Amino acid sequence: MNSKNEKKQTLNDLFDASCQKYAARPCLSMAMEEPLTYADIGEKVATMASALYASGVKKKDKVAILAENSPNWGIAYLALIRLGAIVVPILPDFPGTDVRHILTNSQVKIVFTTKRQIEKILELQNHKIKQIITLDNSTIDTELDNLTTFTDFLSNVEQLSEKKRAKLNNMAAEIDENDLASIIYTSGTSGHSKAVMLSHRNLLSNVRSTDHLITITPDWTFLSILPMSHTYEFTIGFLLPLYKGCRIAYAGKSPTPRILEQICKHEKPTALCIVPMVMEKIYKKRVMTAIDHSSLLTMAVKVNFLRRALFKKIGKKLLDFFGGNLKLMAIGGAAINLDTEKFLKEAQFPYLIGYGLTETSPLLAGGPLHDPTITLGSTGKPVPGVEIRITNPDPETGIGAIMARGPNIMQGYYNMPEVTAETIDKDGWLATGDLGNFDEQGNLHIKGRSKSVIVLAHGENIYPEAIEEKINSNLYVMESLVVENNGQLEARVYLNYDLIDQETKGKPNTKQKEFINKILQKLQQDVNSQLPRYSKVNRFIERQEPFIKTATHKIKRYLYTS
Repeated sequence: MNSKNEKKQTLNDLFDASCQKYAARPCLSMAMEEPLTYADIGEKVATMASALYASGVKKKDKVAILAENSPNWGIAYLALIRLGAIVVPILPDFPGTDVRHILTNSQVKIVFTTKRQIEKILELQNHKIKQIITLDNSTIDTELDNLTTFTDFLSNVEQLSEKKRAKLNNMAAEIDENDLASIIYTSGTSGHSKAVMLSHRNLLSNVRSTDHLITITPDWTFLSILPMSHTYEFTIGFLLPLYKGCRIAYAGKSPTPRILEQICKHEKPTALCIVPMVMEKIYKKRVMTAIDHSSLLTMAVKVNFLRRALFKKIGKKLLDFFGGNLKLMAIGGAAINLDTEKFLKEAQFPYLIGYGLTETSPLLAGGPLHDPTITLGSTGKPVPGVEIRITNPDPETGIGAIMARGPNIMQGYYNMPEVTAETIDKDGWLATGDLGNFDEQGNLHIKGRSKSVIVLAHGENIYPEAIEEKINSNLYVMESLVVENNGQLEARVYLNYDLIDQETKGKPNTKQKEFINKILQKLQQDVNSQLPRYSKVNRFIERQEPFIKTATHKIKRYLYTS
């Protein structure tokens, strides 16, 4: 393919090529349901594009999708970008106030939504939504005259004239790779969300980069459990499998472990995108708890060859839990605990750690899978086509600000030119806001957010995430946050109350409180014994409810450190 043709490639080209090449192959479905083929989806996308065009949607119009995952979510998105419209995906977990701000700020004209989300839109003031379309075909008891179901919206559209159909086809052909495909409002850990502008080129380049990390064939099944409105799932769990002619099955709302096991038994997924919290819970609840309650296993894990044999056996059972056919578990969105990753590696589990941002479409580094030079605790190597550099590195540790450049870098923040200029320099380097370094094998290690670094009176830089990882490795800890308080470090810890309840069953509340205090005291001793004197934690405080987190389960630090 020559460079001239390459330059014009868009997401529409990706989808059209797959519909032609894989027409008869299964494409999209809800889990445990019969999938629609690529030809079926292609026809539905064309029909929806015609319906949207007939209703007045034109290039650069902004249309929101506020909905849980489904084939109709993907159909709506693909139909919109055929017209050159800009899709505004909204995370279903966003509260109503955030949703209404996004709809107003982005000047959305049409919203695709579901019954579970509709209330967030109905309270919208001073901003007229032209059309509300329910992707789940829900009919809502409301007086709104602009509400319709997905099916009715399609069926009520009059047949387009030949002239209009020709114009519609031209619209798809005239879309340029630098045209915007999405505006995505982040739910960052460092403050209010910003609107990231991603072009066709940004997203498509990242799909191609990701394709180099592992060999994917059309017989693969991707199971989707993370929200499609998040760039991580959208690029790796939607665009990539479409590009390779794979099948995608949607689990529906966040499944419980029991339901997930049932789905995996039926679907036998080949690939799955998850956040670290899922595997960390499995490791703590299924692996560590079993070992902790067996003196024989406790001794066995201290002997290298016995531990590896044990973990390999557990890894086989874990693969069976996920359907027995898994070849790739992509883990990203947040940092994974080192002990959990050590287990996955020794269990010979097919995992791949990735690192990226919404602003980078999203992947910057990861894998490649089965590369023996990938080191534990790293995010792997920069993906093909992406440059990463460390600026102002510390002379001793090599830790500095992580900068990235490549075709996947966003066009900027919507209506925020000054913030965009602060984030992307004149040479195209984007400041990720993260700190890190490279090891001798060329793997990237993330040390924390630059805004999270704590500098106490002695002047040393303290990375709270590194201390939190040591705290979180404890069996009794679910999550933690290390902050500065009056010149000293303080750890706020949310404990594993299910385990504590099991171990204090039948005892009065006073005894349970004593048990918790002993956990915190022992935790402080164990963690501080692993830290240099200047970064020892002065106080461990019990927190009795989970921290507020982003969509990928990173704690929103700014809520607790301001």
